[in-house]
Amino acid sequence: MLKACLNGTRRRDEHPAVPLTPAELAADAVRCAAAGVAAVHVHPRDDTGAESLHPAVIAAAVTAIRASRPGLPVGVSTGAWIVPDPAERVAAVRAWTVLPDFASVNAHEPGAAQVAAALHERGVMVEAGLWTPSAVDAWRRWSAPTGRILVECMDEQVETALADAAAILAALPDQRPPVLLHGEGPATWPVYAEAVRRGLHTRIGLEDTLLLPDGTQAPDNATLVTTARTLAPH
Repeated sequence: MLKACLNGTRRRDEHPAVPLTPAELAADAVRCAAAGVAAVHVHPRDDTGAESLHPAVIAAAVTAIRASRPGLPVGVSTGAWIVPDPAERVAAVRAWTVLPDFASVNAHEPGAAQVAAALHERGVMVEAGLWTPSAVDAWRRWSAPTGRILVECMDEQVETALADAAAILAALPDQRPPVLLHGEGPATWPVYAEAVRRGLHTRIGLEDTLLLPDGTQAPDNATLVTTARTLAPH
């Protein structure tokens, strides 16, 4: 499964094609789906351009994508940097009026288990974001079921990112949900190749990298997806 991560924390001044509004996210989702992705992950923004978990903001983004590309699974982030207070994060999830298909929860963050439980209560599939081997222990203490594990190699040094991937994967139990492996920055494409080599799900998009494998700037998300499919068809 190849997922497109459309925007993340990226700003428009980092790349002119970063989609921010519901309409832009929807248009990008359509293009990426046509290029072959099976799902999209987005960070919805409010009118000021700031990431938000507010029910109206989540609803606008998810609704726009579904209207433009019915049937395409849509996921969002619940990163603690968006709403630092764990109780407020849980309250935001419980107040959502339009539910995404899945949402990522970083296991190392304060309140992660409670956020995951709130998502599960709402019927949203939980993705457990594991950044380090120690995060595996935190995740295993969750009461909420996990639909997918995200092994997220956040170090931009290629050797370190690949070593982190190996360490986190080795720490996972034998009986586990499906795993998606991805990297960031300069490590994006090497970790992508490692995910393909291991037969794992993976992702690509402007959230993770602005560059194509040859080091040139990617025009947009769809080009990143097309390139990824060319390198390793899914």
